[in-house]
Order: sequence, then C-alpha cells, then structure tokens
Amino acid sequence: MNKEIITTRQSISLLTIFMIGAAIILSPGKEAGKDIWIAILFAGLLGLPMIFVHTRLLRIFPGDDLFDIQQKAFGKVIGKVISCFYIWFAFHLGSLVLRNFSEFIQVVSLQETPQFPVLIIMVILCIWAVKSGIEVLGRWAAFFLPLFLFIVIGLTFLSIPDMDLDNIRPVLYDGISPVLNGTASLFAFPFAEPVLFTMVFNSLKAKDKTLKAYIISMLITGGVLITVSVRNILVLGLQNFTIIFFPSYSSASIITIGDYFGRIEALSGTIFFFAEFVKASVSLYIASKGFAKILNFSHYNQLAAPIGLLMVCMATFVYSSTMEMFDWASEIYKYYVLPFYVIIPLITLIVIEIKVRRNKSSNKQ
Repeated sequence: MNKEIITTRQSISLLTIFMIGAAIILSPGKEAGKDIWIAILFAGLLGLPMIFVHTRLLRIFPGDDLFDIQQKAFGKVIGKVISCFYIWFAFHLGSLVLRNFSEFIQVVSLQETPQFPVLIIMVILCIWAVKSGIEVLGRWAAFFLPLFLFIVIGLTFLSIPDMDLDNIRPVLYDGISPVLNGTASLFAFPFAEPVLFTMVFNSLKAKDKTLKAYIISMLITGGVLITVSVRNILVLGLQNFTIIFFPSYSSASIITIGDYFGRIEALSGTIFFFAEFVKASVSLYIASKGFAKILNFSHYNQLAAPIGLLMVCMATFVYSSTMEMFDWASEIYKYYVLPFYVIIPLITLIVIEIKVRRNKSSNKQ
C-alpha cells in the first residue's frame, strides 16, 4: 500500500471531529442530569490511561497500525481473527453514524422523506473522501475544525439571554450514582473511541507527536462537550434536556437576533452534518484498510465503494425507530464497546511488553 502522511495538526483535527461527531447533537450521558459536566470530566480522566496504552503500542511499532500489531503480538492466524473483530466494529460504527444522521434529518426536517436517499448521498461523499486518501480527509478536517469551534462558541454566546442558572443548581443534588452512570456512557461514547485511531496514526508524520495529538484532541472534545451540555441544560431546563432527542438543535432553535434573524439552528445542523461526515469517512477508511490487509489487496480504496454500500444496507435496518437508537446508545453501547476499547488493547500491550522484555534479556545474554 502507498504510504500516506498526515501532519500533527491534521491528526488533531481528525480525532477531535471524530470524537465530537454525533456526541454534540445526541448528548450522551443524560443519566447524569444537571451534573453532566462532572460526568464529562470523569469520563475524560478515564480515557487518559487508554491513550497511554494506544501511544505505547504505536511507539513500540512505529509505522504499523493496530492490524499489523495484532499479528506481531498473537501471530498471523490469531492476529487476523482479532483484526476481523475490529473491521466489524469499524463497519458497524460507520453504519450507526450514517443512521444517526439520517434519523436526525428525518426527525427535524424531512419527516415524510425516506431515509434511504439521505443515506446514499452521505455514503457517496464518504466513499469519495476515502478514495481521495486520509491526507485529503486530514486537510479537510484541519480547515473545518476552527469553523466548527467558532460556530459552537458563537451559538453559546447567542444563547446567554435564554439561560437560567437555576437549571444547573444545586450540584450533586441526586448523589454520585447518576454521575457514575453518565460517566460510563460518556467513556464509551466518545472518550474511548481514540482506540480506532491506532489504525490512522501510523500515517502521522511526526511519530513522537502521537501522545500530543491524543491529549489535545481529548481536551478540545471535553471542553466542547461541557460547553454544549451546560448550555443545553441552562436554556432548555433539565426535564426538556433529558426527553428531547436532539437538545443541541432544540436549544439553538430558541435563538433569535433582533426581529429579523431566526432559524439559527441550521448552523447546529450544519456542523452536525460535517462532523458525521468525518466520522463515517474515518470508519469506512478503517474498515476498508482492514479488509485490504486481510484479503491482501494492493490498496484499500478498491474496497471503499462496496463496503460503503454495505454500510448503507446495514444502516437501514440497524434500528427500528428513533427511540431504539437512543436506547441502544444509552443502555447497550457502553457494554458492547468494552472489548474493543479496553480489553483487547490492554491484552495486546501486555503480550507485546512481555515479548519486548524477553527479546531484551535474550540480547543481553
């Protein structure tokens, strides 16, 4: 496969948008209620140890991705089997992201329009991005991230007249248990998701900047999620925040500028579209890259179109309703991702460290 290179800035932009993705609109961690900002802080802290695991793996094998590392840790056969699990996970995640976007469009805008045309349009863009290469996607993300942050901050400032501080007080009124439940959900989505970038960061130009890219992305993501979640609660109130499907869109719809400018929520929908586009494209890129390595294809872009179309097929039946989509995200997803995000990377690192120490001791002898 041809070697692709992304800069540190591009890697930070890609990972940040990937992590924020659907989280900025779907608002995971609602179990924590008005203390969701505490849950976001806890989830970010839980994500830090996993970042060190990912960074360590990439430092031991610079230039290799997690698919290659699995084979070096467990051998070709077992390594490829484990890689198949990650290919499935990237494929499944891409399908979920596509469905999140089509569900959002249908609920807030095109109630009578079938979701299939929306899915097809979205996946065609993703296939084009993947075929163009991770470098193009990285440059695009680096361009879009400042605009993304500007819109988020701008919407927050415009919401100040509609905020009520009583909506977020008192702190920890319901105890620590809801916060811990919210932390579990937020850890799974989005603070443990950087594990997938062990299949992307092998393209990082400055290999020694991997940890920097991870940490800066986590800090930006945490700051954005706290800002947006607190804004939504202050504007909508706790009850509305917990029952509305897309609270960020709803809170933005309240904003008016004078007597002439309204419908500011379109900006919120726009940044959601671009964030979902990046997340779905990266998921498709990882799935295509994994399949190419398993099947010994010369380049992953040969598989982007068929895998993307299969993602659309899966996205059409993965949920039966919007309610099921949110139930999956809050009740099941945090358990489903645990092997991919935590268990397999930890076992891989332990096996690799044992092999490295054995090699060092044998070399000394």
